Amino acid sequence: MKKTKTKKTYEEINERIRKGKAVVVTAEEMIDIVDKNGLKEAARTVDVVTTGTFAPMCSSGAFLNFGHTSPRIKASRVWLNDVPAYGGIAAVDCYIGATEVVEGDPLNSVHPGEFNYGGGHVIEDLVAGNVIRLRLEGYGTDCYPSRKHEKNMVIHDFRDAILFNPRNAYQNYNCAVNMSDRIIYTYMGVLRSRMANATYSTSGQLSPLFNDPYYRTIGIGTKIFLGGTQGYVAWWGTQHNPRADRCDNGVPVEGAGTIATIGNLKEMNQRWITGASILGYGVSLYVGIGIPIPILNEDMARYTSVSDDDLYAQVYDYGVDIPNGINRSLGQVSYRELRSGSITLRGKKIPAAPLSSYYRAREIAQILKEWIQKGDFILGEPQSLLPSVEM
Repeated sequence: MKKTKTKKTYEEINERIRKGKAVVVTAEEMIDIVDKNGLKEAARTVDVVTTGTFAPMCSSGAFLNFGHTSPRIKASRVWLNDVPAYGGIAAVDCYIGATEVVEGDPLNSVHPGEFNYGGGHVIEDLVAGNVIRLRLEGYGTDCYPSRKHEKNMVIHDFRDAILFNPRNAYQNYNCAVNMSDRIIYTYMGVLRSRMANATYSTSGQLSPLFNDPYYRTIGIGTKIFLGGTQGYVAWWGTQHNPRADRCDNGVPVEGAGTIATIGNLKEMNQRWITGASILGYGVSLYVGIGIPIPILNEDMARYTSVSDDDLYAQVYDYGVDIPNGINRSLGQVSYRELRSGSITLRGKKIPAAPLSSYYRAREIAQILKEWIQKGDFILGEPQSLLPSVEM
């Protein structure tokens, strides 16, 4: 694919942001600007395009340091509100995973259909300022003699609370249906038998990595909106797959790139970090992420003008194929069709519903736009770009 000469630099764009002269638009607005004025003019006039997504992101969690006790304990087992956390890091550090569930009854088998509680909810409770019951067990050493400890804590009682998510903001994701003869309960929600409904979980034309399909501006050190505050891309995410099949415009038509993210949990907002209870599956964490895309040249103007008409998801059977490790696409549908509320597959019209929130994604893109316009958010130039098949 032919590249165009770089017209702007990060330094030039950031200087315009500092002076309050930067032209910042959302990814939705960029579609109309390019359609009306063309790529060359859009690349000349627009400095930054903001994106957003708000969806359950299971590969998320938080590192917590709860401080030394008296007498001291080397906490080998840790629970927060009865949700197990991993204590094999250091004496008073732990990692709470978003999908970890309350010990003993993970799917509420005693009261099926009721609210499940897990790591995602613990993280939300911390962000909300709620009291968390911390319970510790240790095996006792000369320097850490205590074997048990319990106390109530709020987030500011923790010495450190760091959101660190190994895999966020999937560049594309599946559309799920169920071809079996029974209702199934999955991380994609409840799927009725014989393709009676479909679910998906991507914000389409607002989705961050859709607007930079070859990761030309997103990499280690990129500053982002994360959970209501400023965070960073820490690395490429687990399962990052830049070699995914792509359309002619470079946009992947299946699961592709991912990012690992990091930020200060103490600065985050409950509106953008929210625990999720998924019936019959367990728990997750809704995470709000927005990435600013600098318009360095015409290529970036073209990439950020992608619309739902140009974006496609593969449809997979979660009733038989996926549980048995069979990755066989039943067909593909556009995000325009998905967002219309129904899709047509194999001659059948199927109601479709998102797990992600387009409304919240739009709100994130707008908030990020306002931060940049006010000079409260300066772009972070990546120290290394994400692995890609085309640079």
